[in-house]
Amino acid sequence: MSLTAGVDVGSLTTKAVVVRDGRMAGAVVLKSGVNSAEIAEKALQAALEQAGAGLESLDGIVATGYGRIRVPFAGRRVTEITCHARGIYYLWPEVRTVIDIGGQDSKVILLDAGGKVRDFVMNEKCAAGTGRFLEIMAGALEVPLEEMGTLSRQAGQGANITSMCTVFAESEVVSLVAEGRPVAEIIRGLHNAVAQRVVAMAQRLGWEEPVAMTGGVAKNSGVVKSLEENLDTSIRVPPDPQIIGALGAALLALR
Repeated sequence: MSLTAGVDVGSLTTKAVVVRDGRMAGAVVLKSGVNSAEIAEKALQAALEQAGAGLESLDGIVATGYGRIRVPFAGRRVTEITCHARGIYYLWPEVRTVIDIGGQDSKVILLDAGGKVRDFVMNEKCAAGTGRFLEIMAGALEVPLEEMGTLSRQAGQGANITSMCTVFAESEVVSLVAEGRPVAEIIRGLHNAVAQRVVAMAQRLGWEEPVAMTGGVAKNSGVVKSLEENLDTSIRVPPDPQIIGALGAALLALR
């Protein structure tokens, strides 16, 4: 029997997955904090508890995410690009493009037939097109983040959002609210703006079907719909897209 774990320390959430004999046995998502090591340990312990195992039973631990260097108990550290690719390959080996939108960056990853990363492009210079961008806009609109997807899908059309700079976009949103534009149309406009930015990255990379999406923003059905419309293809979303990086890390720990 083999038992391995992956810990993905992101800017907004920390995820841990335990894999037993190649099958997921435990998975936990916690909010990240100022002490990455402490949160990572809590997430791992909780995932191990779900798996009915102890830390001493683990054959390997891989850390990933922007905070991976702050996980002292990890045996190896692997980039989130490699881990998301491995996690999606485990679920759907035929997928050739992965769109990952997390709290602080967005990525498009091309996979080969063996699940290896062929190429990737990443936006990490600002919050535009990321989960943090949508979180700030939800606050400006006084709408719960988890309701943005439903509201977006109810809108007949999207407002035109001209700026992807978080500061300018927030001002634009406030102006649209003052003009009486329905909140649902503003949200759909924001989702369209995020999708157009990510699709531009995908086109530069030369994306291929089938396409899957990972990361916390994949839980927003409005963003997924906008991406599908802009790419003119369907997008596969795992049951819990937030844990795919940690799942990939746990699978890589088997080696």
